[in-house]
Amino acid sequence: MADTELNAADGSERDYPFYNGWPIEISALKWLVPLAAVGLAVAVLLRHLPMFSQGYLQLAPGMLLTLLPLLGMALVAGRHWTALFRRVRLKDIGWMFAFALLNYVIAVPLGFIVLNFVDTETNAAIEGLKTFGQADRVLFFVNSIPQLIGEELISIVPFLALLYYLTRKFGLSRRTAVIIAWLATAVWFAAIHLPTYNWNILQCLILIGGARLVLTLAYLKTKNLWVSAGAHIINDWMTFTLTLVGASMGAG
Repeated sequence: MADTELNAADGSERDYPFYNGWPIEISALKWLVPLAAVGLAVAVLLRHLPMFSQGYLQLAPGMLLTLLPLLGMALVAGRHWTALFRRVRLKDIGWMFAFALLNYVIAVPLGFIVLNFVDTETNAAIEGLKTFGQADRVLFFVNSIPQLIGEELISIVPFLALLYYLTRKFGLSRRTAVIIAWLATAVWFAAIHLPTYNWNILQCLILIGGARLVLTLAYLKTKNLWVSAGAHIINDWMTFTLTLVGASMGAG
C-alpha cells in the first residue's frame, strides 16, 4: 500500500485519516456504514454460530471481523480505505515490539490490582488451548491473526468516527477529541469482552480496557493500523505461548 507521508490538503505531516477531509470526506451519515459493519462483525464473533464451529470454518468469524469493517470503509471511502494502513518499515516493527512490551509492563500492576481486589474470570478459549492437540494449537494461532487485525479495526474505525463527530459536529479541539475517542474506544473494547469474562465489568475495564489504551497508542504514534495490529499479535502470542509453557511445566 502506498505510504502517503504528507497531508494532501496542506503538506503537513500525515494526520489521522478521514476525520478532517483527508484523503476523502466522509459525512456524518456515511460514517454509520462502517460503524454498522463493525457492529455486525462483533455480533458474528460473539454469537458463536454453530456453522462456524468445525474445522476450517472456525476461521470465518475472525476473517469476518477483519473483512466486514474493511468493506464498510471501502463502501464510503472507495480506494482510500487503504489510508488506515501505511507501509511497514523497520522502525515500525520496532514499535510493534515496543508497544507489546509496554502492554506487558502495564499489565503487571493492573493484574496485581485485579487479582487482589476483584473476583476474576478465566478466558475459556485460552484455557482450552492447554488441552488442544498440536494441529488444533496451530489452527488457534493462525486463526488469531485475522481476528486480532479485526480487533484493531473494530477499535480504530470507531476511534476515527468519534474523532470526526467530536471535531466536526461538536466543535472540540483535535487534542480533546483524540483523548475522548481514545478513552471511549477502550471502554467499547472492554465491553465487547464482557461475555468472554462472564460479565466481569471491573476485570474487563481494568485489564482489557487498559490493554486497549496501550494498543491504540501504537496507532496514535504511527497512524498505521499494521503497527497496532502487530503489537496486538505479538502481545497475545506471548500470552498463548506462556500459557502453553505453564501447562507443560505443570504436567511435568
